[in-house]
Amino acid sequence: MMSEQEIIYKLALSFIPNIGAVNAKNLISYLGGIDKVFSATKSQILKIPGIGEKKYNDIRNNDALLLAEQEFERIKKLDLDVIFYFDAAYPQRLKQQNDCPLLLYASGNIDFNPKRTVAVIGTRSPSIYGQSLCEKIIDDLLQFNVTIISGLAYGIDTIAHRSAIKNKMQTIGILGNGLNAVYPSSNHSLAQKMKLNGGLISEYPIETIPDRENFPRRNRIIASMSDVVIVVESARKGGSFITAEFANNYSKDVFAIPGRLTDVVSAGCNHLIKTHKAHLYTSIEDIAYINRWDAKPKSKQLSLLLDLTEEEKTIYQILKEEKVVGMDTLLYKTQLQLSILSSTLINLEFNGLIKSLPGKKYILGA
Repeated sequence: MMSEQEIIYKLALSFIPNIGAVNAKNLISYLGGIDKVFSATKSQILKIPGIGEKKYNDIRNNDALLLAEQEFERIKKLDLDVIFYFDAAYPQRLKQQNDCPLLLYASGNIDFNPKRTVAVIGTRSPSIYGQSLCEKIIDDLLQFNVTIISGLAYGIDTIAHRSAIKNKMQTIGILGNGLNAVYPSSNHSLAQKMKLNGGLISEYPIETIPDRENFPRRNRIIASMSDVVIVVESARKGGSFITAEFANNYSKDVFAIPGRLTDVVSAGCNHLIKTHKAHLYTSIEDIAYINRWDAKPKSKQLSLLLDLTEEEKTIYQILKEEKVVGMDTLLYKTQLQLSILSSTLINLEFNGLIKSLPGKKYILGA
């Protein structure tokens, strides 16, 4: 665990202008520790590759340490985590990009390096069709054990996060403001739920307000932390276009949902597909095929499948075909008595072949 002073030094280094990951690495390695950055002589610092007179003045002529001490008090008050570029927990996908932030603020219970990540983004004013499709995409992604990433904005972002929570999937919101507030404020309750399995991330100091200029920069983090970016609905201009552009520059797979030519909210998606900046999305199999994702049961589960009773096989097949199924539907389709169905479901869940969801619904196990 990092000491308080070490956290303060890391915060201070992030407050120094024009010091990115490369310069920070050189400073720390050449001087022998992050604390030495703030006590080394001018001659020692100027010997370091990439650190000239201007950067030396940036290091010396600012209140970075004082600001860091004040920021640390806010971190403690809000119970936030600080993830530095050189920490083991720092997102490895993000670290691969040259424009990654030196430091991240985080709130919640986040696995920063999950097996698979998908960004689901789109317009703040989706159509009924777009809303429904967004929910279905998240439901379909469940079988592949992915983390859902978005920007906690109105519209598609909000639906993506809510659908992930419904399916008990980790979901991460990347913010364009400090973590002392949720923007938009109407998503405060949603943000609290996200923190139970996932949470919020920001590169901005805690009290940073949600300025318009911050959001294009946060979109690069959404793109770089994702293996796949799905644009559900988008006009020809907006944040989704910026995120898709970043994703293409990072060599990520971008998918867009096609729409009617007369729909403004589909114009952006159609343009991305037309200009070959996004794959045409028709079903979840499009993503699974390109990424070679396999949702088949693990070897242990395969052996269990061979020993299933007829009732268990019937239930397993229904869930395999329909993804999420409620108790009433299972009663109707299996024609089993409630007591027998309930005990059969318990056995399947005990063996990890299915999972129960709120509202007496069931899905296949991971």
